[in-house]
Amino acid sequence: MNGTLNKVMLIGFLGDNIKMHYFDGGNCIGRFQLATNEIYINKTTNEKITSTEWHNLVVRNKAAEICEKYLTKGDKIYVEGRIKSRQWQAEDGSTKYTSEIQVTEFTFLTTKKESDNNKQFPAADITKNTNFEPEKNVLPINDLPF
Repeated sequence: MNGTLNKVMLIGFLGDNIKMHYFDGGNCIGRFQLATNEIYINKTTNEKITSTEWHNLVVRNKAAEICEKYLTKGDKIYVEGRIKSRQWQAEDGSTKYTSEIQVTEFTFLTTKKESDNNKQFPAADITKNTNFEPEKNVLPINDLPF
């Protein structure tokens, strides 16, 4: 095989709101952290351990604007992208390094706005039909509704 592959797929929760940076010419990038968790049981203590890994994500241009508009801290998303390492000079003259996920695809799984809408109608407030008699407006079995 001659080719190589640099692909990342993550499902996690936003650690903070999207931080946008705008450039001359209309381009922009959005940066945010994504938390993924691994849960396991310590065999010696039977203690449940949760290990969180933080990933630095970068989205560009229109995708960044969409993420900024709809995502907030705590939202769950699926992302695909590639790992990119970069370096820069800090103000103190030292060289800094970071690895980021350059997002190419994403799907919103849950958003805070969606969760808030669901909270307006708690399950206890929904009236359930406890009458086990057949409904009077039921169509005959051989009648198609379309």
